[in-house]
Amino acid sequence: MRPNMNTLARVGRLSQTLGRRQLATVSDAPLSRKVEMTNWEKGHYINYKGLSENLSIVRKRLNRPLAFAEKILYSHLDDPHGQEIERGSSYLKLRPDRVACQDATAQMAILQFMSAGMPSVATPTTVHCDHLIEAQIGGAKDLARANDINKEVYDFLSTSCAKYNIGFWRPGSGIIHQIILENYAFPGALLIGTDSHTPNAGGLGMTAIGVGGADAVDVMAGLPWELKAPKVIGIKLTGQLSGWATPKDIILKVAGILTVKGGTGAIVEYHGPGTETLSCTGMATICNMGAEIGATTSLFPFNDRMYDYLKATKRTAIGDFAREYAQELREDEGTQYDELIEINLSELEPHINGPFTPDLATPISKFKEAVKANKWPEELKVGLIGSCTNSSYEDMSRGASIAEDAMAHGIKAKSLFTVTPGSEQIRATIERDGQLKTFEEFGGMVLANACGPCIGQWDRRDVKKGEPNSIISSYNRNFTGRNDANPATHSFVASPDLVVAMTIAGTLNFNPLTDTLKDKDGKEFKLKAPTGDGLPSRGYDPGNDTYQAPPEDRSQVSVAVSPSSDRLQVLEPFSAWDGKDATDLPILIKTQGKTTTDHISMAGPWLKYRGHLDNISNNMLIGAINAENGEANKIKNILTGGYDAVPAVARDYKKNGIPWVVVGDWNYGEGSSREHAALEPRHLGGLAIITRSFARIHETNLKKQGMLPLTFSDPADYDKISPADKVDLLCTELAVGKPMTLRVHPADGKTFDIKLSHTFNEGQIKWFKNGSALNTMAKERAS
Repeated sequence: MRPNMNTLARVGRLSQTLGRRQLATVSDAPLSRKVEMTNWEKGHYINYKGLSENLSIVRKRLNRPLAFAEKILYSHLDDPHGQEIERGSSYLKLRPDRVACQDATAQMAILQFMSAGMPSVATPTTVHCDHLIEAQIGGAKDLARANDINKEVYDFLSTSCAKYNIGFWRPGSGIIHQIILENYAFPGALLIGTDSHTPNAGGLGMTAIGVGGADAVDVMAGLPWELKAPKVIGIKLTGQLSGWATPKDIILKVAGILTVKGGTGAIVEYHGPGTETLSCTGMATICNMGAEIGATTSLFPFNDRMYDYLKATKRTAIGDFAREYAQELREDEGTQYDELIEINLSELEPHINGPFTPDLATPISKFKEAVKANKWPEELKVGLIGSCTNSSYEDMSRGASIAEDAMAHGIKAKSLFTVTPGSEQIRATIERDGQLKTFEEFGGMVLANACGPCIGQWDRRDVKKGEPNSIISSYNRNFTGRNDANPATHSFVASPDLVVAMTIAGTLNFNPLTDTLKDKDGKEFKLKAPTGDGLPSRGYDPGNDTYQAPPEDRSQVSVAVSPSSDRLQVLEPFSAWDGKDATDLPILIKTQGKTTTDHISMAGPWLKYRGHLDNISNNMLIGAINAENGEANKIKNILTGGYDAVPAVARDYKKNGIPWVVVGDWNYGEGSSREHAALEPRHLGGLAIITRSFARIHETNLKKQGMLPLTFSDPADYDKISPADKVDLLCTELAVGKPMTLRVHPADGKTFDIKLSHTFNEGQIKWFKNGSALNTMAKERAS
């Protein structure tokens, strides 16, 4: 019998049990009733009953307390009876509830899906147009310009989504992660998305994981998705934020503790009484930027703040259903974490991270000192708030309260100031409630509901390229040149509150907690601590309708791809392995230091070629630093003896039938889940990428495309290899759990062997042998 509303009200109250706060639950509540996953689709139901049954099987097998992250993953196992389960080593075969793609990565994902020959996606899927809109002069005009420039790509995405039963969010809808949070995320679910900041949905108690397009294609085609069982890092939150401290400061501090690779191979699970004090969107901010520590994903346990957000976004039925399953929507008592970090929110100080890396964390009280010691440019040129990380109603309300305080004293933004609403719903709501007008009066430019400067889609004109300068944003990532393609730009990351405050001061040498400003009459005053509502009191305004549902009859829809297009290109299968060892291979480039996916396949102006593999391959590794000469995009061609751009040399080797390898440093491929960073080296004739270590998503992407991601068994062997050396790669040694041999032929010296490690399992070895995961899928479908 379904509980009545009075029962549900009691269920939602927080009770004191076993000395800690947790959600009370209805133990006999029926989990088999039908509740739609989203208001935008029919026939896709939340399967708490099936998840509960799977989890019960796994509980009996493991007989130990489970972390919340484990509960979600294990309840989505394809084979809960037979699946080997060992944190950090087992490869889990999982059945995600949903797939989400942004427009830049969706092009290649759909092109790959088309080659699978299926009439419809087997798993609910959506595509979101957010990456191809360049910030230039303001929201409406920038959107109109993008619609014109990208018409061919948008037509392809629109028609292919209609053809293959995919929900399509048009340009202007908002950023993928905000649309997911507002419309598709629900507690206990498993979602994969073709963007590294997919974990944003962890703010609604969902395990949301960034993947490459090939992984998405597997799930879209109805195959289980493979993930190495993550370890679980627990972060216990106590106390409560106050004053200038925000949820963003939690992840800024965590990034400082764990660094950009400290979360690799792990899910970060927040728990403890402090989680109950954060807004749902604040929790999403923390999970979003968890991508910057290399974590598989991050998540929070289900609580009343999530219920309130579901209710505010017209999903009360989902909130009620989640309350019935609430005992499994948090960690078990006695959960053992692989690592445990404790943070007292009452003592947390606002932080500013950067420049050039998101894990260089500095408390605001020590920031002036750091600016002086490091000789960072003190003048603040631009302050930017919004993006997928910090564009909630709460963020905008608090930021507007600071701007109002300044204008009440007769002053406005001293630095340039931009605002990026995360979604059309947020834009429309803050327009109705006045925050948008406040920002404009303050001196701000309101940009389109899109990624914009956060991913390099910014036509910045206030400084010349190469001119040292400082900017500060509420974004998530600040690698060299990422925002504006200027390697001399010192990009800092902070909460929207600090961004607005420092924009008023126009300098990095300002601490709003202690310092004063001068009003229009020259009198000193101190900014008030920001205030703002977590949810709009009058509800959300949905704004313009920007969603395209698939038509009932899809048989007559044709997908728009012109054979003469320079932006879209139908894919040709990669060739299979010839079964032999590879000998006498040149090292295309030995990279030194950070080699992120931005270095391997830049965004910015290159985004327009995301659907054309050959054209976008002209940006392959052009940002990587050559260890031989310390320069970018200048490597030696062994055939000519001269120096040329990386893609040009690779094309020359390919034309002459010469495979090549890349040698890389630590955490190679960190950053965006950019599948093109794996597709391009495969397309241009690469065989292997050999590094000290890999970022998780990039390693998987390389495997999917039939390449060999290999690591030095002894990381010190990186130093033994010269860019001028030739190498043999004994591919016939490839076997699960066994090292491979790299035979090095120095340009001047004696040949020697180096041992290489890998993480291939049996199924992934098939990908290499068949030429790619897609080839393997087609081969198995044909047999």
